[in-house]
Formats: sequence, structure tokens, C-alpha cells
Amino acid sequence: MVNWTVDSRSKSDTNRIRNGDRRRGVLFKGLFMGLFGPLKPLHRAEEDGKALAKTLSWPHLMALGIGGIIGTGIYTLTGVGAGLAGPGVLVSFALCGLVCACAALCYTEMSTLIPAAGSAYTYTYSAIGEVAGWVVGWALILEYSLACSSVAVGWSAHLVGWLNEGMGLQLPAFLLNAPHAGGLVNLPAVLVSLAVMGLLMIGARESATLNILLVIIKIVALGAFIVLGLPAIQAGNYDPFAPYGFIGQQIGGEKVGIMAAAAIVFFAFFGFDAVSTSAEEAKKPGRDLTIGILGSMAVSTLIYMLVAGVAVGVAPFQEIANSAEPLPHILREIGYPMVAGLVGLAAIVALPSVILVMMYGQSRIFFVMARDGLLPQAVAKVNKKGSPALITLITGIFVAIFAGFVPLKEIAALSNAGTLIAFIAVALSMIILRRRFPNLPRTFKTPAYLLVGIAAILGCAFIFYSLPIQSQLFTLIWMAIGLVVYFSYGKWHSRLKREG
Repeated sequence: MVNWTVDSRSKSDTNRIRNGDRRRGVLFKGLFMGLFGPLKPLHRAEEDGKALAKTLSWPHLMALGIGGIIGTGIYTLTGVGAGLAGPGVLVSFALCGLVCACAALCYTEMSTLIPAAGSAYTYTYSAIGEVAGWVVGWALILEYSLACSSVAVGWSAHLVGWLNEGMGLQLPAFLLNAPHAGGLVNLPAVLVSLAVMGLLMIGARESATLNILLVIIKIVALGAFIVLGLPAIQAGNYDPFAPYGFIGQQIGGEKVGIMAAAAIVFFAFFGFDAVSTSAEEAKKPGRDLTIGILGSMAVSTLIYMLVAGVAVGVAPFQEIANSAEPLPHILREIGYPMVAGLVGLAAIVALPSVILVMMYGQSRIFFVMARDGLLPQAVAKVNKKGSPALITLITGIFVAIFAGFVPLKEIAALSNAGTLIAFIAVALSMIILRRRFPNLPRTFKTPAYLLVGIAAILGCAFIFYSLPIQSQLFTLIWMAIGLVVYFSYGKWHSRLKREG
């Protein structure tokens, strides 16, 4: 039986909604339970000791979204994207923003309809079935863990650049690069990952409050870059605008072009997903989640377009393509070394907020999957502050290992694959629940839901197609491993199976 609550309605209205939606849902439920396992109830009360504390309001959630979105994607991947698409990286950012806007609308409806932790995993579990939910949860593990690692590697690059340029300090190269990049371990990336893990173990509210301060620092730094860079723009740097075309081509075994860049810089946009993972901890989910997801997406997209436009207008794209910290590099080139140092310092101070948001999201995904029995339930415990400390510890160690031993570009591409799968699943879940329960009370409704949902699905599928082939293959291997884990453990320990 699927349960829900109905606010401010008479008993007869409630019964009418239940009966009408139940009739429409029989076919859907029978189909998905047959193909994808049992459906998780839309709303379910949790036992004491397994429920997260409601400590967050909309300012925390909006800062959480901005903190997750504005990070390595704009500070570091702007250069990577410019190298793949030239000035056309502006179109790459715009396309990613459009696709993510559609996904954000779907997320907002789903998170306010199902205000529980777990994000895309929980929504898919409730709308499509347990097997599909597991696949998406497994993809989210790939997304969040590698996203954390990617930002940690980007943070390390900014730290090294700032120490070299600002203080004249040269750290040993073998402690700054992964083995694949010619080093032994990226030690700064490991240390920042573990530091953020320690902060999250203290508590969600304390972490979210610090995140607000870090977000302000980031916005001020990016604002300074835009103001100082605008007068230095040279129109000639925008020509040719798309040197490798739209769909792209293979050069030296690498995909290049606007869509190839979009597949990489897409990483820059998906921080709003972490807001939906906080649904269970929101004080007023309907209001707080709507403002948090849509507000953070709107602010971040505007900032991204301005920063990317200035960056490729000030410096030739070939120049910033090879820089691990392109924004400070550009500021130094146009005669603002002191501001470049401050912007680099702001990135060093503020980029950990992205790691915080992503690691927060990952720990909640792990927590809910364990609470549902698909992972060992022994780790689904919260401390006295209502925070999943053990899961956070495991997540932090996992992230630190990836950050220390895998290069940035490969991590970002792999992380994007997991994100795209999650976005497709959320859009599909939104469409299914609209058809299955059209009369269910919704705090937020996606406008033109069928059009927006299909646009999100097709857009994400196209970006996935544009990912490097190695990333696509690794993702398929990861999914295959996940299915083995599910059918050997999760299926037999599922909470729904135990409850009958």
C-alpha cells in the first residue's frame, strides 16, 4: 500500500483522490513490480535512531545548492572545457544549464512530493521499483564520491598555484600528482577530503552554517574576476567561436567539440542534486526545497555564463586550456597579480564547500540504502545530533583514496556518467508518478511536465553519448558490478522483502 498525507482536505475529497489514483496506479504498479521489484512507499515513518534530525531551513539549502554547484566546474574545468570547444564552451555551459534546469524542475517536484533522504535513489525506488532504485543509487555512489574527489584534486591545484605564485614555495611533485600523472599521491587532495569528513561528522547544521560563509567568499571572488576581466576582453579571442564544431570529432584519440566539452563541464551544474538529499532534514520541505533547488540553480547559472564569457574573451582558449587554475592565471596575465592571489586564496578557502556538499549528499545516499536493507543496516545509525557519523567516515575514506590516486579529468568524466543516469531516472519517475497519481497533492508542479521531463531525459542521454568512450565503458562495468552486489546481497536483505 502506498501511503501519503493530504493537507486541508475533507474526508470525502481525500477518499476521492485515493480511489481515483489507486485505479490509475494498478497497471503501473503491477508492471513495475513485475519488472523492477517492489515499490517503496512514498511516505514512511522511520524508527528512532534511524531518522535524520530536521535542522535545515531554506537559507541553508540554497547555500548548499550554490556551494555544490559553484566550485571546481568554474574554477578549474573552464580551462578544460575551453581546450575541447574553444570559445564555444559558452554554448557548452548554456546547453548544460538548459538540461539541468529541466532536471531541476523534476527534482523540485519529486523532493517536495517525497520529502525523504536519498534523492534520485528514493524517487526511483518509489516510482519504478527496487532494482531500478538500486541501479540509480549505485550510480549516485559513482557521482558523489568521484565529484568529491574531483573537487579535492582541483583544490590541490589551486593550493599549489597559490603557494608557487604567491609565496614562492615549491612542494615536492611526487606528493602533488596521482601515479597516472607521474607522481606518487596527491597528498593535499587526500588531506582536504579527510578534513571535510571530520567537519561533517560534527553535524549537518554546523556544516551547513559554515557552508553559507564559504559560498559568500566564492561569489565575491568570482564577482571580482568578472569586474576586472570585462574591460580586458578582446573580440578576436572569440574567433573562431567553435573551432572543432558542435557534435565534434576525434583528435589524438580524444573527443573534442562543443558537445564533448558539455559532457565534461556538465560536472559544474549538478550540485543542486545534493539539496534534494537533505529533504528529510528540512524544517519545511515544501517551501525550503523549492527555494533551495530552483534558487541555487538560477544564481549559479548566471554566474557561470558571466565567468566563462569573460575567461574566453580575455585569453586565447589554447592558453587557459593548459592551466589548472585558469581564473587566477588570467588575472595575473592582465596585470592584477595581487587580486589573482586573493582569488586563488578564495578558491582554496571556498572550494572545500563543494566537497562538503557532495560528501554530505553521498553519506545520505549510503545511509538511506543501508536503512532500506540494500546495504548492511549496521551502518544506518545516527549519532546524538541525528547525523550518520559512521557512514560519513566510510565515505570520507573512499573519497580520499580516489582524490589521491586518480587525475582530475578522468574523475570528472566518470562522475558525470553517474549524474546523467540519476537525472534521467528522476525525470522518468516524475512522469510516471504524474500518470500514476495525478491527483496527489503537490507543493510544486513541474510546468509542462511531459515536455520538460522528456527534454531532461533526451538532453542527458545526448550528453552521456558525448562522454569519452572509456568513461561510458567504465560506467557499464560499474553498473554490472552493482547488479551483482544487489542480486547477491541487497535483494535478500531488502527491508520491503522482510516486511512482506
